[in-house]
This record gives sequence, structure tokens and C-alpha cells, in this order.
Amino acid sequence: MKKVISIISLSALLLGGCKKFLDVNKDPNNPTDVQESLLLAPIEMNISDNIAGGFGALLVQNYLQNIAPNQANPGIANYQLFSVDVNGDWTMYYVNCLNNLKILNQKAESENHWNYAAIAKILSAYVLGNATDLWGDIPYSQAFNRNSFLVPYDKQEDIYKSIQSLLNNAIADISKGDALKPKGDDYYYKGNMDAWRKVAYSLKARYFMHLTKAPGYTAAVQADSALLALQNGMTANADDWKFVYEGAASTENIWYYTFLPVTTYVLNETIIETLKGRNDPRLPVIAKPAVLSGNYVGRRVGTLPAGNLAAYSYLNNFYGAAASSNYIYNYSEAVFLKAEAVLLKSGFAAAQPVYRHGINSHLFKLGIDTTSVAATTYVNSRALTAGNALQRIMEEKAVANFLNLETFNDWRRTGFPALTPVDGALSAIPRRLLYPESELQSNEQPQQSGVTLTSRVWWDVQ
Repeated sequence: MKKVISIISLSALLLGGCKKFLDVNKDPNNPTDVQESLLLAPIEMNISDNIAGGFGALLVQNYLQNIAPNQANPGIANYQLFSVDVNGDWTMYYVNCLNNLKILNQKAESENHWNYAAIAKILSAYVLGNATDLWGDIPYSQAFNRNSFLVPYDKQEDIYKSIQSLLNNAIADISKGDALKPKGDDYYYKGNMDAWRKVAYSLKARYFMHLTKAPGYTAAVQADSALLALQNGMTANADDWKFVYEGAASTENIWYYTFLPVTTYVLNETIIETLKGRNDPRLPVIAKPAVLSGNYVGRRVGTLPAGNLAAYSYLNNFYGAAASSNYIYNYSEAVFLKAEAVLLKSGFAAAQPVYRHGINSHLFKLGIDTTSVAATTYVNSRALTAGNALQRIMEEKAVANFLNLETFNDWRRTGFPALTPVDGALSAIPRRLLYPESELQSNEQPQQSGVTLTSRVWWDVQ
């Protein structure tokens, strides 16, 4: 009798609760509604670890000759790359970041949580900007349409318009004055919305300046737009957008991982010799002397045989310790953007004091006394002239933006810092990434045809 009752009871339970227990369209392990705080923290960590410090960023640092593997060619350091190599980056950009940021923004807007919505838009603009600068035309306007099998790519010019729109809307969201602010779930600014507003304006200036040579745009207009944005942008090193790592096990700085002996990465000869040749006082803060010689030694890509790792310099603690910070966008960049814009509008003499402030802001951040003989001698030796102004602004910006993806954009659009292909190069220095194999196989688009590492994106005008 108990057995019969049990069967009847089980049947009633199954029939009465079929919607709860038999709905195969709901995955209990992937909830469709997650509070903003649980979304924001992992997205911010992914942006630091896998966008600003991911494989694409690693490729760029090879191309810029800041880092070098202590290995023989061929490899990514001499420009060997396959589409399959960037599958993971594409997934990180679109699935882990942009898609989750879209969910975060929608959730925040539906709840009138405008500060979370603003941060989601700013982070989306940053991720989207990096993606289009690495790949050119990419999916965005229809990228998250689940009813489409093939997703068309947006033109890069339209992506840039979307970036500016995201930032404008983020600024408007912050101005709504929502009392609910992130706290510990915001690793970057702990809910300081004034700081986030400065980031939004500073990013606007960055993307305005990218288009000084773009078809249909003029340098003067872009410079004016950047200068206007920078009036509300970062004003001090305290405004730096950075991820502060704790340094304990599994919470180490992403660049610390990059330079662990198992990776064989050391500093490149180009960056070491550049800093040495200028008597740059930042050299001992950026790099460690090689263990074997006690000298600053970078590895030259292509030299044989691969040497003892102890023969080369590694990152010093400011950038390379387990508890070092990863700088997503720093104040010095904003100053150099202003210097470049002033140069375009008013010439090198007007740009000079802004440029000098850019150098000093980075020296100060690295703990160097800007009034010392070494610092003042260095800054004076790097004075601008009519002939060298753009070059030196970009060179100093590259040092201040050390390990940042942005230097790759600056090199492509200005030609500085000047680089030559490494020994054993398989091509000219790459100017973009290949489209991933996952896209080539499952989302074939006309923009993918004929793309090589030396193809130019829309704004990268020759």
C-alpha cells in the first residue's frame, strides 16, 4: 500500500510541478538573473587579466619589442601567428566580457541602478575599442542576436561611433545621481563615480586622437574634440585606472605570470638599449640587472643559441612583482594626448610644458624625485623642436604606457617609437591580429578575406 501511495504521490508531484522540474530550456547552473555586484567583479578581473594582459596584449608587446622569449625562431616574436592562436582572445572579448557587460547594463537599467549601468558602458567601450583596434571590422550591433546564425561585421568607423555613444551615455548615467554605488565589487574605483566619469572623458580623448588620419576626419577637429574631453578627464596620478593585485597565491599580477621562468620571457634588447641610450632614470625602476652580469641586458630576438635566463633583465617590482598593479589607462597618457593635440593645434612650443609634465608625472609615479639632477637632466635632454616633437611625444608616451596595448595604436598611427623588424622576421612588423579560426569556420564574412598580419585597419592610413 505504501508503494502505491508513493507512486501516486510522485506522479502528482511530477504533473503538478512539471514547469519547475521539466523545463529543459532553463539551466539551473546558468541563472538568467544575477545581481550587478556578482557580475561586475569577475568582468573587471577578466579585463585586467585577459584583455589588458591577455594573449593579444602579449603579442603586441612582442611586436613593440618590449619583451622577448628566450627561444629560437620561429615563434610569435618573429611574427609567426595562426588564426587558431587567437580563438581564446575572441571568446574572452565577446563571451566573457562584452556579452556579460551587455547583461550587466540591461540589468542595471531595468533596476534604475545608473552607476552600475555607467560602469558597464565604460567597460564596454574599452573592450570594444581594443577589439576593433586589433581586428578592424568586427561584429557588434548584431553580435548578441541569438536568432542569427551568421553575424555581420560592423565597419570600424561605425564601431568608433558606438564607442563614443557608449561613453556619452555612461556620463549621462552618472549624472542621474543614483544613490546605489558599487563597493568592493568594483576593483578599480570602489564605486567612486567621479573617478569613473574622468575615465569616460579620458577614453573619449583617446579614441578621438586615433582618428587624426582616418578617412573623412581632420586632425584639427579630432584634436579639438580631445582637448574638450580632457578638460573633464584625469587630473592626477591618483586617477589612474588600474587593477591592484593582492599578490598572494592565485591573486598575482598578470605580468608577474608572464615573466615566470617557465614562460622564458625576458625584456627585449630594444627597450633596454633605448632606456640606456637616453640615460633614462626609469631604467632601474622598470628593469632588473641580469643576475649573471649585473648589467642591464635585453634579449635580441633571433639570436642563437638561446641563452641562460639569468643572462637577461626581467621586470623590476613596479611592474613585475606579484602585487604590482596593472595599468589599464593612466594619467600620464591623458597628459601626452593633450600634448599631441596641442602640438597639432598650436605647435611644439605650446606643447612643450604639457609634454614635460607628462614625463614628470610618470617619473613621480615611479618614485623618482623630479627635482633631482638625474631627472631634470633627462627631461631637459628630451626637449621638443619643430622637427622632433611628434616623435618625442610618442616615445615618452610609450615609456609612460609601458606594457599597455595603446602603444601599438600609437606606433601604427604615427610611426613612433621607430621600430625595425626583428632578426629572422617572417614579415614586416604586424599591424593587426588575424581573425580567429572559430570565426572563419562558423561565421564567414567578406571582411575576413585576404587579411594578413600586415593588413591595415580602417584608421591606420599609410
